[in-house]
Amino acid sequence: MREISLDHLRTLVTAVELGSLAAASRALHIAPPTVTVHIADLERRLGVRLLVRGGGRAAPTSIGQRFVERARRLLADADFAVEEVRDAHAGRGGEVRLGASTSVLVHLLPAVLEALQQLAPAVKLRPVILTSRESVMRVAAASIDIAVVALPQDALPGVRIQRWRRDPVQGLVPAPWKPPARLTAKWLSDKALILNDASTSLFRQTAEWFAAAGVHCKAHIETNYADAARNLVAASYGAALLPQEAASATQDPRIVVRPLSPPLWRELGIVSRQGEEEGPVFYVQQALARAARP
Repeated sequence: MREISLDHLRTLVTAVELGSLAAASRALHIAPPTVTVHIADLERRLGVRLLVRGGGRAAPTSIGQRFVERARRLLADADFAVEEVRDAHAGRGGEVRLGASTSVLVHLLPAVLEALQQLAPAVKLRPVILTSRESVMRVAAASIDIAVVALPQDALPGVRIQRWRRDPVQGLVPAPWKPPARLTAKWLSDKALILNDASTSLFRQTAEWFAAAGVHCKAHIETNYADAARNLVAASYGAALLPQEAASATQDPRIVVRPLSPPLWRELGIVSRQGEEEGPVFYVQQALARAARP
């Protein structure tokens, strides 16, 4: 049996509520013969009589009444679904799942949330802590909607990656070490280093920065959490290299923040699925654009 039409259900419910097919015709702005066809089609498909007609009136049979009650709930659900989509498209609702690293969520997400509150306050952002590569994979699999990732990343079919912002990486050094005004790879090469683990883009960039100076970097301690790295620097366990927004979060007198020489940059990009240019994701993209300035 083919699926029952929602239009046919609406005709039946309206006829029962108004008490006649003629009244349903006027209320729904459809021709009287069309109302008759809708009811007859439902009765034929179900194999039961739904309405008792006579004297210009229409009343439900006992089976018809139970069916009408079910039909009302179906129509209400359908109407709710339509309104939900319309609200989401207009920025009046919806939820967006955003993947990002802990550092990005802690230090950069507040500005995105502030911009989103101005653009579409009813859109909710649900952060998911992921590595950059995990974020790209999960956007491609549609298990998250959008992500902020470290660049470069290999693109996947159906996925769009665009640059978002570029921030300098800075060195955090224990104050007793009395570091120079600018930190070079050679100066840091014989120091204990607190670095991200090898699976992260920041570690790879850091390793390339050391290699370009002809020296090798080896982590004394590995942690992907900027707060943990700062606390370890403050306790003189080693020096850390962190993006500017994470490095500048400290005002601890036990830590000295220095620029790197030559400069090392951390680039971030926005990952989304191709074709996701409307609805709640659109407003999150606009919020990210507003918060792009370093």
